[in-house]
Amino acid sequence: MFSFTKCPEAKYYTIPQLDLSEKTGDTPPELDYLFEKYVVDDSKAYLGHPDSILLKNGDILTFYPEGHGKGKIIVKRSTDGGKTYTDGLKNMPSSWANSLETPTVFRLDFRDGSEKLLLVSGNPKWPKTPTPLGFNCSISDDEGETWTEFERFFDRKSDFTICPVVSMASLIHLKENGEFVDKWMGIFHDRGFRNYKTILTFENGKMHWSTPEKYLSDYRKTEKYTGICEVCAVRSDGGKGDRICLIARANKKRSNSILFISDDEGKTWSEPKFLPTALTGERHKAVYLPDGRLYITFRSIILSKEDVIKQRSNYGEKNWYSEGLVAWVGTFDDLVNLREGQYRIKLAHTYLPKQNAPSLVANADTGYCGNVLLPDGTVVTSSYGIFFTDEKEHGVYNTDKGLQKRKTCVVAKRVNVKDTDKLLKDILD
Repeated sequence: MFSFTKCPEAKYYTIPQLDLSEKTGDTPPELDYLFEKYVVDDSKAYLGHPDSILLKNGDILTFYPEGHGKGKIIVKRSTDGGKTYTDGLKNMPSSWANSLETPTVFRLDFRDGSEKLLLVSGNPKWPKTPTPLGFNCSISDDEGETWTEFERFFDRKSDFTICPVVSMASLIHLKENGEFVDKWMGIFHDRGFRNYKTILTFENGKMHWSTPEKYLSDYRKTEKYTGICEVCAVRSDGGKGDRICLIARANKKRSNSILFISDDEGKTWSEPKFLPTALTGERHKAVYLPDGRLYITFRSIILSKEDVIKQRSNYGEKNWYSEGLVAWVGTFDDLVNLREGQYRIKLAHTYLPKQNAPSLVANADTGYCGNVLLPDGTVVTSSYGIFFTDEKEHGVYNTDKGLQKRKTCVVAKRVNVKDTDKLLKDILD
């Protein structure tokens, strides 16, 4: 009980990293799209933390707050596979104007063939901002055309009260006796880095969440010491298997990212294992590709001492630095066996204040991606960050993250790994 797993010293990754920040060399014209940044929204000084969902008609809805974490929920729609975006909803729920956290959105597939879309937004504590606590949920029964007003769970008025952070970081469909049932496990954490699970069910059409339970209590020392949070849940066998893996952010920057494994639908979890640097970062979001490989996006974090020392002129006296917005390509087997995988992709450069050209070292205020898979195998990733060097002509932007000369906006990247496989092969050859 309360075991502690020693954190191994971090080492730099050895797999290739393909940089899509800007086109160089003799890239074939048909691959030019890999270097494009498709603007979702740059209308405000600071927009962040998007999530996206693919609709049955092929449209993409992207949701994000008007600010850093908290702020009115904004929705944009793409009807052309993530190339252009317009206002997404005609009738926004009025309660969305008071969102206190980044929205997360999921598709729920029921055994009777029906479907719902679920949007969740937590109510954490922010300085000088009142909060009812708990988390909010909205449901759409018509493929995102209309949504219910927020329904709140586990707030100050409830018998059980919780102050969640990033709810739900993951929501995974559960099985019983080897078959999917109408239950989903949601995961979030609190500010003390205690991680919770809660089970979503529906009774006579009404949403019900079970009382949140701490699911990593056996590893509390490791959980607290490393700052485990914002956990990404991945099911084996293309999302159909019987094993669930958790990829955890180690927020205190004392270790690489952390892996847990469950073979009993999240009832118990293996001892923590530390992932290689190739997969180390924050707010991992995973999607399976048509060929069975995993495509995992995250905010890159580098902790290897030798490399951190090299970059201190760029990043200051920290024990870490970031290479920005990254995707990892590998297999589920690579993941569970702690292998580095096949390669990484730097999707786009996020600029530090004094940078005017892409560099290995990047601004860490990025990630929190919305990933959707198109029928042709293209992954459309929405993310936020300072992706452009344009500066305000007079004065600065006053944002939730302080004074900035450059806008923090939401963009999309479109990547088909058949093309990045080819591009990487050409580079390595």
